[in-house]
Amino acid sequence: MKALQLAFASGVSFVCLLAGSLPLKAMAALAKVTDSSTIRVAEKLVTSGDRIPTISQALAQSGNSQSSQSNTCNTFVLSNHESDCQAQMVAAKNRVTTAMIADAHSKQNLTVLSQEQQSRDLVIAAFSSSSSPSASSTRDSISRPKLPQLLSQQSNTQSADSPSPSSNSVKEQVTSVSQLSDVQPTDWAFVALQSLVERYGCIAGYPNGTYRGNRAMTRYEFAAGLNSCLNRVNELIAAATTELVRKEDLATLQRLQQEFATELATLRGRVDVVEARNAELEANQFSTTTKLNGEAIVSVVSAGGGAPNRGNPNTILVDRVRLNLSTSFTGKDLLITGLQAYSFGGGTNSIGGALGLVPSGPLQNQSASSARLSFEPQFPELDVPTLSSIGSNDIYLYKLAYIFPVGKSLSLFVAPRAESTDAFPAITPFANEGQEAISRFAGYNPVVRISGGTSGYGLASAAGFSWNLSDKVNLAAFYASANAAIPSQAPDILPGVSGTPLGAGFFSGSGIAAAQLTFKPSKSLDIGLNYAHSYHEINILGTGLVAKDIGAALPGVAAGIPVNINSVGGTLTWRFAPKVAFSTYGSAFFVEDSSGRVDASTTFTSWMAGLHFTDVFKEGNNAGIIFGQPLFVTDAAGDARFKLPGERRSTPYHLEAYYRFKVSDNISITPGAFVLFNPESDSRNDTTTVGVLRTTFTF
Repeated sequence: MKALQLAFASGVSFVCLLAGSLPLKAMAALAKVTDSSTIRVAEKLVTSGDRIPTISQALAQSGNSQSSQSNTCNTFVLSNHESDCQAQMVAAKNRVTTAMIADAHSKQNLTVLSQEQQSRDLVIAAFSSSSSPSASSTRDSISRPKLPQLLSQQSNTQSADSPSPSSNSVKEQVTSVSQLSDVQPTDWAFVALQSLVERYGCIAGYPNGTYRGNRAMTRYEFAAGLNSCLNRVNELIAAATTELVRKEDLATLQRLQQEFATELATLRGRVDVVEARNAELEANQFSTTTKLNGEAIVSVVSAGGGAPNRGNPNTILVDRVRLNLSTSFTGKDLLITGLQAYSFGGGTNSIGGALGLVPSGPLQNQSASSARLSFEPQFPELDVPTLSSIGSNDIYLYKLAYIFPVGKSLSLFVAPRAESTDAFPAITPFANEGQEAISRFAGYNPVVRISGGTSGYGLASAAGFSWNLSDKVNLAAFYASANAAIPSQAPDILPGVSGTPLGAGFFSGSGIAAAQLTFKPSKSLDIGLNYAHSYHEINILGTGLVAKDIGAALPGVAAGIPVNINSVGGTLTWRFAPKVAFSTYGSAFFVEDSSGRVDASTTFTSWMAGLHFTDVFKEGNNAGIIFGQPLFVTDAAGDARFKLPGERRSTPYHLEAYYRFKVSDNISITPGAFVLFNPESDSRNDTTTVGVLRTTFTF
């Protein structure tokens, strides 16, 4: 226990301390006192800004904590012309703070004495032990010691030299200040301590004989010491030892109660308001276990270029809205439920389709292109496992996942609807679909997107784990299937392509096993290594990044040929300056026929490099510059072809720039554009530009 680290400047100051809790015995004694004190209030200062938790930390965390002006510290200065003026001038520099309001959890109420016996508030005369005002200060030249937030400190802030307030940590009451080895006659509070020890006998020190007057204390320590002194004062009053509890002290107490009546009333009103708000929040909270958050993206998109001899598409306005429910039943687990609606069109109704970058054919409504936006679903208006349609702005479940720990470093998850990004930490700073990069190309390494890994609508059902091997190393892995809920496969709608093109069952048909090893060797460096093995019942990559995705993983081979894909990739982000980061990735996909009916294989590669800037021109505003190569066939063998008929094979490139302007904590606007050179690996296509003005609302 810190043993009442209260060097209150005299018996007067000490009685001021007791003002909040003196028993009714003191009230009777006060009634007999005549107003003979010559003490007068020389100055009263009211300052604000000391933040004192009044209800609970949970309320503050929920964004409903009271602002700094709701906690007012009242500072007063006393002056006296009697023989003990020196001690009372020290007390004149003490401050009164309206602290020690009980938390909502403890519901404790401390009472305060007033001249009309009406107030039940707490007044505490606190002081700054860090200041050393001169004992010879006069009324006209007053040193105002700084008031630390002594009474708002939490018990978990105790340092190694802060013993527990246990009774075992203090010794017996001292009978002389000389017993405290670190209290010297030259100390500014020496007279006050001497008065408290010799007149009231309620000052205790630490077992090593020190007082530690410069230390802050906890609420528990204050309460323990205050209780000891109250008991002692009660004994003195009961014994009618009025020569110890002086009339002047009680008169000063009365004067202080009158002087601070307004502040006490204000404090009481504020406490009532906070408690009322807390009760209202508890009564109207959404759920005790679930938090709701959401995101709404509205974007204007304009594009030009694309296939030759085509006009530019119209400027369009598209949206995506998500509502997410995060539920915890134990405080450590997490159930994520996500609802989504969007207005994107698929196939020829998309920007890529309107630009002529989507190949024609029976699967064009499932085809991708390199003109995809960051928040555009991989297969708009289509539920791929069943080939059923999804209407524009229809509301549907896009995510359902349950994560739970099984040890200090291992967590498991099971998800009927999920994406690989739910399991794998993002490495690039461009990954946020509503706040950062505006294209699908820039956000993630393509290996993460394999087999619909980031489809934009939770294509797969998955189960996996996340294992923290150390503070700097994480291993995450999962197995997923897009057709887990389908009991049997539908008849063919094309040769070798059924009405459920990815097959049926969790372990039958298409599936993927993927893993990511994440290293954080330093605060400025993040590294991710990816591997994925995929099996598809049709000729598909499933990344949603380029036209040679569906029906062209093995170019020149029929769409119904099943394939095996082994893909590897690496991603690195280096924050080489406080507000600048370099990010890059590289990937390779090795595709082979798995039917035995043909002999075909291909290799796809892709890479990206970019610079990310934080707090550009203003705090909260980010920008990015990105350049790279979309997926490109670098090798083809057997029946596979480097290019499809009529193509002029050429290496594609992607250049992108954006600037996110933070309007408020909940609104951001991101203008940006990306340029495609040799889009879809075909030099016949014109250089294509896609401009985006994206507005994102979060709540």
